[in-house]
Amino acid sequence: MDQSVDHSTKTATAERRSLPAWVVVLAFAALIAFLALIGVGLRRVQAGPIVIGQQVPDFSMTSFDGQTHHLSDFKGKVVVLNFWASWCAPCSQEAAELEEAWRNYQPGGEVIFLGVDYTDTEPEALSYLAKFDITYPNGPDLRTRISQMFRITGVPETYFIDQEGKLAYVKKGPFTSLAEIQAVVDGLLQ
Repeated sequence: MDQSVDHSTKTATAERRSLPAWVVVLAFAALIAFLALIGVGLRRVQAGPIVIGQQVPDFSMTSFDGQTHHLSDFKGKVVVLNFWASWCAPCSQEAAELEEAWRNYQPGGEVIFLGVDYTDTEPEALSYLAKFDITYPNGPDLRTRISQMFRITGVPETYFIDQEGKLAYVKKGPFTSLAEIQAVVDGLLQ
């Protein structure tokens, strides 16, 4: 009797341990999909920033006035993309020059300036824009999506995108003069 009890217990245990083939296949498929996602994420992280001459991926930004701006809307124009923050002292040093440059180029319609407010609060950002009388579109970088795309290292940073949507020039740190901004923009307009 001990043998029959022992044999039936082993059979029941063996039946409980074996899984249907579809469960095993599904588990392996899920594991492979998970590893693929990790691989894609690692590849993206290792890709680094957008480099000069590379096409800039389309992105959208909703400005503080509620308008949504897509990079693709500005194809055929030079785009000056400035990352800033109200708490950034060097950003304050260049704010007036960026606004002056914008006002010089705005009537021609060939250049668009976009300001991306980096890790800031809306009241402080709006106060900063009012203080420097900034009129070109500015908006918050919600969840830092845009700054992560460019892999910014700090603020201010400014990216110049040519008429074909390719990154043409990068300025890390503040501009020192209006002439410095104009030299880059005028070079792209020629």
